Amino acid sequence: MAKIVPFKAVRPTRDKVCLVTCRSYEEYINAELAAQLDFNPLSFLHILKPAYSNQETVSYEKRYKQVSQKYQEFKKEFILVKDKKPAIYIHKIVTKTHSFTGIIVGTSIEDYNNDVVKKHEDILDFRVRLLKEYMNYSEFNTEPVLMTYPDNKTIENWIYNCTQKLADFEFSTTKKEIHYLWKIDDELEINWIQGIFEKTKNLYIADGHHRSEAAKLLSQENRDSKNTVKDYLLSYLISENNIKIYEFNRLIKDLNGLSKDDFLQKLNEHFIVELKNQQPFQPIEKHQFGMYLDHDFYSLILKPEHCVFETALESLDTQIIYKKILSPLLNIQDLRNDERIEYISGKQSMLEVKRKVDEGEFEIGFIMFPSNIQEIKDLADANLVMPPKSTYIEPKFRSGLVIYEL
Repeated sequence: MAKIVPFKAVRPTRDKVCLVTCRSYEEYINAELAAQLDFNPLSFLHILKPAYSNQETVSYEKRYKQVSQKYQEFKKEFILVKDKKPAIYIHKIVTKTHSFTGIIVGTSIEDYNNDVVKKHEDILDFRVRLLKEYMNYSEFNTEPVLMTYPDNKTIENWIYNCTQKLADFEFSTTKKEIHYLWKIDDELEINWIQGIFEKTKNLYIADGHHRSEAAKLLSQENRDSKNTVKDYLLSYLISENNIKIYEFNRLIKDLNGLSKDDFLQKLNEHFIVELKNQQPFQPIEKHQFGMYLDHDFYSLILKPEHCVFETALESLDTQIIYKKILSPLLNIQDLRNDERIEYISGKQSMLEVKRKVDEGEFEIGFIMFPSNIQEIKDLADANLVMPPKSTYIEPKFRSGLVIYEL
């Protein structure tokens, strides 16, 4: 059963929160990043990348220690303040098109080890090691792992009642999002919601597999210590039907030496191929794919005789396109590292695929249908791994909003 715990979060003061919190470092283009670092001395970016201007010349260990030093400076200046009582936190994010509400807590590393917390993505060992060292030297974590739990009316009603009072934080971002945060530090109330989650059989990681594994390694290294804080993982728990899953569309730089006619002919073995000319084709259900090639759109529909699958992995559209097209026809074997393939989030218009092909950077583009939460759960329950770049999942959490000290 799932175990959750409250913790004493470090948070920006109410008057500074909109200036402190930031998106993930990688999301900023260079000009925007420079502007933030030059003109906003309160941005959490100063903590995340204190050596950004000369990163190539600074060792990882030195850089991580600089992160810790800058973090302590923010605390000494009372830009960041630690709560006096352990609490759990309700966080609501309102975007232009969606509203997400979840619970920020510590989840058990033991649950992660014992498969109470389910996984569905492969991980890169070197990235896990870097994240583990980052957390070890910085001694904090501000990027919670996004986990889902089954829809639960009791939890939904409790969240609704908690969010009727004035929020501890309410602020807007330059991306026109509104963020709310409520602190719940009443001991009886915390015990009650812990009891509800103890009846939950599994939690499912939606985003944050590398962070979870890094926290596991850190906990193992801490095994002989009395510091139990490292036995828990900063997590954002959200109802499984409250997340938004987008696809990743595929762009390929060449046809692997095939002519257009030969390639289309080979597609006919597994797909019903229909020319759409200039009419964009957006898949509306599983096993449908859009394709853009030589200034024309096509629809590809998997033939019924090929819709027989033995595992949850085989039925995934990202696996189908890999097994039927990318690997055998286009010789794309390594979906993560092959330089001939790139990915575009489904948050962007499908016409972005058209634009990149028309400009000659790529020769062909594939438009996918997004996976759903049940597919993720089926893979996790079967201990299977999704192909890389199968899903782009929201909500995305802002750094510096809630900090879990290690």
